[in-house]
Amino acid sequence: MATTSLVKLNAASSNWIGQHSFTKRSGSSSSAAAVAFPTRRFSLPVVRASSSSSYVDELVKTAKTIASPGRGILAVDESNATCGKRLASIGLDNTEANRQAYRQLLLTTPDLGEYISGAILFEETLYQSTTDGKKFVECLRDQNIVPGIKVDKGLVPLPGSNNESWCQGLDGLASRSAEYYQQGARFAKWRTVVSIPCGPSALAIKEAAWGLARYAAISQDNGLVPIVEPEILLDGDHPIERTLEVAEQVWAEVFFYLAQNNVVFEGILLKPSMVTPGAEHKEKASPESIAKHTLQMLTRRVPPAVPGIMFLSGGQSEVEATLNLNAMNQSPNPWHVSFSYARALQNSVLRTWQGRPENVEAGQKSLLIRAKANSLAQLGRYSAEGENEEAKKGMFVKGYTY
Repeated sequence: MATTSLVKLNAASSNWIGQHSFTKRSGSSSSAAAVAFPTRRFSLPVVRASSSSSYVDELVKTAKTIASPGRGILAVDESNATCGKRLASIGLDNTEANRQAYRQLLLTTPDLGEYISGAILFEETLYQSTTDGKKFVECLRDQNIVPGIKVDKGLVPLPGSNNESWCQGLDGLASRSAEYYQQGARFAKWRTVVSIPCGPSALAIKEAAWGLARYAAISQDNGLVPIVEPEILLDGDHPIERTLEVAEQVWAEVFFYLAQNNVVFEGILLKPSMVTPGAEHKEKASPESIAKHTLQMLTRRVPPAVPGIMFLSGGQSEVEATLNLNAMNQSPNPWHVSFSYARALQNSVLRTWQGRPENVEAGQKSLLIRAKANSLAQLGRYSAEGENEEAKKGMFVKGYTY
C-alpha cells in the first residue's frame, strides 16, 4: 500500500514540473495543430513491479535521517587521482597508505555525527579499515552517520554535442549497487555536469537528465537512496540570471525523467549547484542574491515531497559556501536545505594536518569547526565573525567546481 501511494504522488506531481505534457492538448484536433504543438503521451504504471518495493520504507527513512536538522553531508568521494592532487598540495605522495591516513583522520573525528549525517565515500574507502582494523563504515555508523558511495564512472565526451560531456557507469550498476549495500552503504551519488558556455545543448541536458533518472531508479531498486546531482559548472562570464534560466531548464528535464522512471521522490536527495554568476563575471553576487535566485529555482522545479537539498560548494571558499547556505535558511523551506561539501569542509583540515601524525587531532578540530559552522548555517544561525582569512579564500578550478 505504501508503495502504491508514493508512486501515485510522483506521477501526479510531475505534471507541473517541466516543459512536457503527459496528455494531449485540448482545443484542436487538426494535423496542423498537432505539428505546431507536439505532445507526448505516456502511460505511467501506478504500482512499481520491481524489487525496490521492499526497500521503500527504508529509503524514506534513510533520506530523512540524512536530512535531519543541523546536519549535512561530508563528501569524501574523490577519485584516487583527485585525492592525489589534494595530498600533493601538502607535499604527500599519492599512495593508498596516505589516502587511508587522510580519510581515517576525517572519518574518525570525535563528535562528527553531531553535525554530519552522511559521508560519501569512494569505492576504495568503502572497503577500507582504520590502521587498528575497524572498518570505516563502522566508524561512521557508531556516530549515526550514514555511509554513502560514489557510483558513477566519470565524465567522457558526448558525441554530437557542443564539446560537452556525459556521465558513464550505468553498465553493471545494479550488481555493483547490490554489493555496496551489502558492504554497508545506504545512499549513492552520481555526478554529471552541464556547461553554460557550451550552450548548453538540448542533447547534453537530455543525456544528463536521463542518465540521472536511470541511475536513481537502479539505486532505489537496490536499497540505496540516490543523490541526484546535475552540476552546473561555474565556468563563464554570464550573469546570475543566465544561471537561473539554465538551472530551471535542467531541473525541469531531470524531474520529468525521474517521474517517467517511477523514482520515489520521498526516497531521493538532490545535490544542486547554488545559482551564482559565472566565475569570470564582473559582478559578484551577495549571499542574499544567491539565496533569492537559488530558492526561486527550487520552488519552481522541486516538489515538496523531496526531503533534502544538499548543496555542493561549487568552488566557493569555505566562508562563502557557509554564508550562502545561511542566507537560504533565513525563512522556512519545504525541504531540508543543507550541504554536501568536499573542499569547503576539507581545505582547512589539509592545511592543518600537513600529513604529520602529531597534527591529526588539530586537523580533526579544524573539521569540526567547519562542520559546526555549516550546521549553524543549516539552522540559519551562522555568523562569519571571527573567521580567518584562509577560510575566505576560494579555490575555483576551471571545468571542475566540486
